[in-house]
Amino acid sequence: MRIGELSERTGTPRRLLRYYEEQGLILPDRCANGYRAYDERLVDRVLQIRGLLDAGLPTRIIKQILPCLDKPRRIHFSDATPEMITTLKDERDRMTRRIDCLTRNRDAIAEYLDAVLDNHTTS
Repeated sequence: MRIGELSERTGTPRRLLRYYEEQGLILPDRCANGYRAYDERLVDRVLQIRGLLDAGLPTRIIKQILPCLDKPRRIHFSDATPEMITTLKDERDRMTRRIDCLTRNRDAIAEYLDAVLDNHTTS
């Protein structure tokens, strides 16, 4: 697929897709005319990258953990620095706190909706 289709399917601006390529996060093929050709699997990869960026991870760390997102998971991790490990632990803990908060908020909204809908149907 061309860059425009990948952009549309992932909701990612073309400019960012080119940046991901510059950073080595995605590797499109090149056609004879020089156009980029994106494999179908890159749709999921771009969505994973966006999720990791939204979680606050820098692209240099994302590049290192991307192999973990592929199958099979038999990978040698000789380049995991103490800084990277600390960053990943901190991000994991921050995500856990955020998930817990979102879960509480979702449960509160669900409880409120149940009460409103129950009151609405009995009126």
